[in-house]
Amino acid sequence: MLKVLIVDDHDVVSHGISRVLQDVKGVEVVAVVHSGEDAIIQSKALLPDIILMDVHMPGIGGLGATKEIKRILPKTKIIALSALDDNLYPVKLLEAGASGYLTKGTNTSELLEAIQMVAKGEHYISKTVAQKMALSKFSIDGQGSPLGQLSDRELQVAQMIVDCKKSNEIAEHLNVSPKTVSTYRTRIFTKLSIESDVELIHLAVRYNVLGMG
Repeated sequence: MLKVLIVDDHDVVSHGISRVLQDVKGVEVVAVVHSGEDAIIQSKALLPDIILMDVHMPGIGGLGATKEIKRILPKTKIIALSALDDNLYPVKLLEAGASGYLTKGTNTSELLEAIQMVAKGEHYISKTVAQKMALSKFSIDGQGSPLGQLSDRELQVAQMIVDCKKSNEIAEHLNVSPKTVSTYRTRIFTKLSIESDVELIHLAVRYNVLGMG
């Protein structure tokens, strides 16, 4: 019996996945949680075989949670879930130790295939994401996305700036102070050689790497 932990801050998504897996023979959903922090706590308590991890969540997010869980429970397999099908986040999640990456638009058969493959110790990447990763070297300027140089937290902040979140909203979402958000914003602008939120949005659109998750 495969023990599966579902992590997603959207109830509709998390409970939808849970209902699907309840009917799958050999799979047991041990818990559904809504943040990266809770994912770490429940992983220690329940020792799941596989975690279905949302990428974009409040606090440390799916990326930070993946790194920490793989550090303390290296045998636990993690499949990342995101609304985005760019090639930046999959690379970061795989580098963090995830065994798979699926878009939230994936169908039930692909979800089950991913779980089965990952359970066997293999990797699984959503077909649309895999294609974009394979073709990324043919980008318009022959280089990868400049947003790839951002740290995990900077990428989270950039994500919310692109989503038109105000500094106080970002601070509340990430459980940090507005001053800290301002510091991250400055670092982002410096690394990307930009001077405004509008320029950041233009970069995000150009490289198709940030958006609602």
